[in-house]
Amino acid sequence: MPISSQSQPAFLTFLEHLEVERNVSQLTIRNYSHYIRRFIEWYKQQGHEDLRDLDTDMMRSYRLYLARYVDEQGRTLSKKTQSYHIIALRSWLKWLIKNDVPVLHPEKIDLPKGESKSMRFLHLEQVENLLLQPPLGKKNGLRDRAILEVLFSTGLRVSELVSLNRDQVDLKRREFGVIGKGRRPRVVFLSDSAVNWLQQWLDSREDNWRPVFIRLSQHTPDLLADGEEMRLTTRSVQRLVDYYCRKAHLAIKITPHGLRHSFATDLLSNGAGLRDVQEMLGHKNIATTQIYTHVTQPQLRKVHQQFHSSGVKTSRKEAVKETEI
Repeated sequence: MPISSQSQPAFLTFLEHLEVERNVSQLTIRNYSHYIRRFIEWYKQQGHEDLRDLDTDMMRSYRLYLARYVDEQGRTLSKKTQSYHIIALRSWLKWLIKNDVPVLHPEKIDLPKGESKSMRFLHLEQVENLLLQPPLGKKNGLRDRAILEVLFSTGLRVSELVSLNRDQVDLKRREFGVIGKGRRPRVVFLSDSAVNWLQQWLDSREDNWRPVFIRLSQHTPDLLADGEEMRLTTRSVQRLVDYYCRKAHLAIKITPHGLRHSFATDLLSNGAGLRDVQEMLGHKNIATTQIYTHVTQPQLRKVHQQFHSSGVKTSRKEAVKETEI
C-alpha cells in the first residue's frame, strides 16, 4: 500500500472510521492524524513508499527516532507522548488488516513503558481547607468555590467540567449526565454542599448564557448571545486550582485531576466498591480504577492483623505452654 501522499485515501478513510464508527472525539482524531503523519514523514525519509514493507526492525528504528526526537525549540517527547504515537499507528494497522491489507500485525509492536508517577490526592481535611480558600465576598470567589465543590463532589475531568451547560445540570435531583472520555456517557452526583454553592453561583448571575462556568469581565458582552465565548477554559480552571492550593499552604501541588483522585479515594475509604467507583469515574476498564489500591491496602492490613497475626500469637503462646509442661 503506497503512502506517497499525506492525502492517501486509506489514511483519510481511517480518520473517518474513527469519527463515524468508533465515535471518537475530534481532539483524538486530530491527535491521531498528527501522530500518523509524523510516522509517514519518517517512513518516507527512510526511503520507503509501501507500508507493506514495514517490519519489526523498522519499528525499532522508529521507536528510537521518537525517543531521540528534539524539535526546533529543543523539546523532546515524553514516554507518554511516545506511547500515543505508537497507539495511533497500531490502531491504523489494525484497521488496515481488518480491510484485508497485508501489513505488520499491531500485536508485534510493543508500547513504550510509561514513566512511573506517584498519584497525588488530598485527604478530607486538606480538601476542606482548600474549599475555604475562595473569597466569598467577590463574585469570582463564589464561582471558584462552586468549581472546587463540583470537582470534588463528582470526580469530573476538567474538560467535562468546563463543557457543562445550565440545562444539563439538575439541581433538584442532584445529578446530571456527561459524555466523557471515549464518548462514554455516565451519570454523576452532586453533594448537598455542591448543590448549595452551585445554586448560589447561578443565582448571582444576570445573564442567560449556556455555560455553567464563565470568565468574568468588566466589559459585559451581549446578554442575548449564548455566551459561548465566555466559557471558562481548562487552563483557567487548572490555574485557579493551583492558586488556591498554594493559598491553602498544602504540602503537595494538586491539579483538577488530583481532585478527581481525591474524590475516588474518599469514596473507597468510606466503603464504596471498586466497580461503583469505576462507573462514577467513567473508566472503561477496571484496571484503570485499580490505581487506587493505596486505599484498600490499609484495610487489608487490618484484616491480616485480625485474622492472621492474632492466630500466630495464640499458637506461639500455646507452644510456650507445651514447652513449659
